[in-house]
Amino acid sequence: MSDQRHTSASGRSAAHGSHDARGDGEDVTGASGGWSRFKRSPFLPAAVVSLIIAVSAGLFAGSYTYVMADPTPHRVPIAVVGDVAGQEERAEAFADAMSEDLRSSLELREYPTHAAAEEALEAQEVFAVLRIPEDPDRQRPVLEVSGASGASVAELLTQAARTVGERTGLPVEVRDVKPLDPGDPRGLALFYVTLAAVVTGFIGAIQLSVNARALNPPERIAFTAAYSLLGGFFITAIVDWGLDAVDFPFVHSWMILSLTMFASGMVFTMFQTLIGRWAMLPTWGLMVLIGNPSSGGAVSWPLLPSPLGVVGRWLPPGASVNAQHTAVYFPGHQHVQPYLVLAAWAVGSCAVFWIWRHRHPGGRTAGETARA
Repeated sequence: MSDQRHTSASGRSAAHGSHDARGDGEDVTGASGGWSRFKRSPFLPAAVVSLIIAVSAGLFAGSYTYVMADPTPHRVPIAVVGDVAGQEERAEAFADAMSEDLRSSLELREYPTHAAAEEALEAQEVFAVLRIPEDPDRQRPVLEVSGASGASVAELLTQAARTVGERTGLPVEVRDVKPLDPGDPRGLALFYVTLAAVVTGFIGAIQLSVNARALNPPERIAFTAAYSLLGGFFITAIVDWGLDAVDFPFVHSWMILSLTMFASGMVFTMFQTLIGRWAMLPTWGLMVLIGNPSSGGAVSWPLLPSPLGVVGRWLPPGASVNAQHTAVYFPGHQHVQPYLVLAAWAVGSCAVFWIWRHRHPGGRTAGETARA
């Protein structure tokens, strides 16, 4: 009899234990129980990451296709030299025909001398120089384009000038007075080296967070600067010395690429401090989805959609391309703006990281620091 009572109690106890193990009466066999198990499993974050990767892939392809598939000129400035007053009708007719052909409006800027127009071309204030002869019946107008100012713009202007010249009966001689380096006929090398610096910059920061998690804030900044200096050197050396694609002003280009890598790495570190493990999302969006297509490296700024052409100058990839482009092809006409942009991103990211460094997932305790 006592054995029966013991067995009955044990059964009730086992049933009660099984009930508790399921979570205070939660029905794990239903839909809500299945969702609870899914939330606690590794499958939820894996599914979220899979969705994010898929959407990012589409946005990545879409952003580059949107910018590069059908570049359209927007307000391309061109210098005009010659007897504009005497040839006003023909010059305007030519410009109007060019604008119609390019689906844009050329911005004609008159200069008193050819030397003044050349200076404007060197300063990257204009993309071409149109020389109007005093006697157009004996001499042809000359369009001087600058491949170094933007290969895509120079190519479009050249094609349009020849087409319009035939159509208007005013044939134009086209000359490239500022060609690109022979090893980079499409003018894409500067875009590629900048892309390499941007991507490896934040990949380096990701690797430090994974493989050198114990670094304290000053050490993390120092190692980000170290790999940036080394990376900038190797990019410049391989493209210039190894491939002979671009004749870099070596130290100058090296420092630009190193500053670009450092800014990119610190941007990721800043976002990791602010939002933790999802820091890759804003970094990728800012630097790759928006920054690289709008940088003016693959497609010149006058051919970009207007908002991107404006925004791109204030992001690290665009500032880096701009600084590199001027250093290589227009060394006598440096602009401070791209360097200020890169420095602002680098210093600003470091400041945010330093102020909220206690939120960064890395670092070590005082005792661990003393033992190290």
